[in-house]
Amino acid sequence: MRKVLLFISAAALISVLAACNQDDQTSGKKEEKVIPVETAGAVKDDLVVEKDIYGRTAPVRTTPVMVQTPGEITELEVENGDMVETDDLIATIETARGSQHIYASADGEIAKLNASEGSMVSNSEPLAVIADMSSMELSFTVTSGTQDLFSEDDTYTAEIDGKKYEAEITSISSMPDDTGLYPVEATIDEASNNMLAGMVAVMQVPEKTVNNTIIVPTEAVMTESGQSFVYTIQDGKASKVNVTIQEVQSDKTAIKGDVEKGDEVVTDGQLTLTEGSKVEVVKAGNQS
Repeated sequence: MRKVLLFISAAALISVLAACNQDDQTSGKKEEKVIPVETAGAVKDDLVVEKDIYGRTAPVRTTPVMVQTPGEITELEVENGDMVETDDLIATIETARGSQHIYASADGEIAKLNASEGSMVSNSEPLAVIADMSSMELSFTVTSGTQDLFSEDDTYTAEIDGKKYEAEITSISSMPDDTGLYPVEATIDEASNNMLAGMVAVMQVPEKTVNNTIIVPTEAVMTESGQSFVYTIQDGKASKVNVTIQEVQSDKTAIKGDVEKGDEVVTDGQLTLTEGSKVEVVKAGNQS
């Protein structure tokens, strides 16, 4: 009798465990994981690869302020940074021949003024320099290979202190300087009031163009074991697509593969994806 009771108890326990396992499997199916992702649309266009060239700003024109006869400055009307116009009084100097008034011979900003009232000045060095800051010159030095990217009168975008300007190429030297690099100069006709001489300028010059290609955001492209791929979204699920990278330009990448214009590619959240993962697009954007 005791053996019969043990048998009945074991059978009941097995039935309960089987039911629990079935409930767990059923529950697991109901709770299929959905991964939130962000996407952008693939576009078909030309990808222009740009090269950053670094240089410095300088006034296009500077005019020295000279004195005719050495003497002592008795009155100084300006200081560095002051704006002057032609014929404005700069200083009065007491010389052996009497008082001499020094006037501005151009419009611009006073720079390189190292004298003060009571100091002696000579006629061999400028008292100061008047810098025309209304337009600025950009000076670059480049390799012979980069030099070939430029043509005179071409206009490129230059970024200075976070602002972008249109700069026209005005000079391309055919001879290298002492460093073995080739000087290139450009001009910004409408300079900002906050632009100073000596600021760093970054000019973006087109280096290569990939024509009529599929372009996706660079963050959408993943690499594993030497193979690049993207995830596209098809019917709410992730599809892994192997691609070949043609060119990369900061935030955009030209690719070859089974990706077409308008396909949604995952730009964020792909690290947790696998083939067939169920996804929810929480943010969709357009690739520009």
